[in-house]
Amino acid sequence: MAEPENALAPKQEEETDPQFEPVIKLTEQIDTKTHEEDEEVLFKMRAKLFRFDSDAAEWKERGTGDVRLLAHKETQKVRLVMRRDKTLKVCANHVISSDMRLQPNIGSDRSWVWKVAADYSESPPTAETLAIRFANSDNAGQFKTAFEDGQKKNATLASADTPAAPATEGKAAEATTVAPGEGGSAAAATTTSAEAAEAKADDAKDGAAPAGDDSGAAAVADAGAAE
Repeated sequence: MAEPENALAPKQEEETDPQFEPVIKLTEQIDTKTHEEDEEVLFKMRAKLFRFDSDAAEWKERGTGDVRLLAHKETQKVRLVMRRDKTLKVCANHVISSDMRLQPNIGSDRSWVWKVAADYSESPPTAETLAIRFANSDNAGQFKTAFEDGQKKNATLASADTPAAPATEGKAAEATTVAPGEGGSAAAATTTSAEAAEAKADDAKDGAAPAGDDSGAAAVADAGAAE
């Protein structure tokens, strides 16, 4: 007789190798642009960034990553960009203007504090007080040198873009513009004189007194009275 089958005994399952076809096939690759393709890296160094929260009156960490100074290949303008590690989210993005001042942080020789009128890491841009801390004082010194060099470049570009004062030739042009008006008056006077002379000639042919000649009119009146 066949032994009864034990219900509690483990059953041997058949080995299977399932294969699943993807529902959607990704055939096209999308290029992600960071708007940094047309810029040249002038400075790059790892650091930690902080922002001052005025409401809480305390410093808050913004992220750790590479802080970079980028110069546009066409305009040559220099800006500061910093992205967080792994996520690559922007935590600082602003132009280096000449009015910014790197101030040493109290009690530290490897960090700097500066104010930004418009930081574009958030939308809309906001005014921020930022602080950055490096691994050592040498790295902090290199950042300060590169930061100030970027300020000088942007200041030079700004002065070159400033329009020059109007030349004095503008006054001469203005005088030349007025001059034709005076010439027009003279031309009108000349035309009026010519018309008057022509009227006198026509009146002389007709035996009448020329318009505007009082002596001729008086002579004609006397001659009529004598007759």
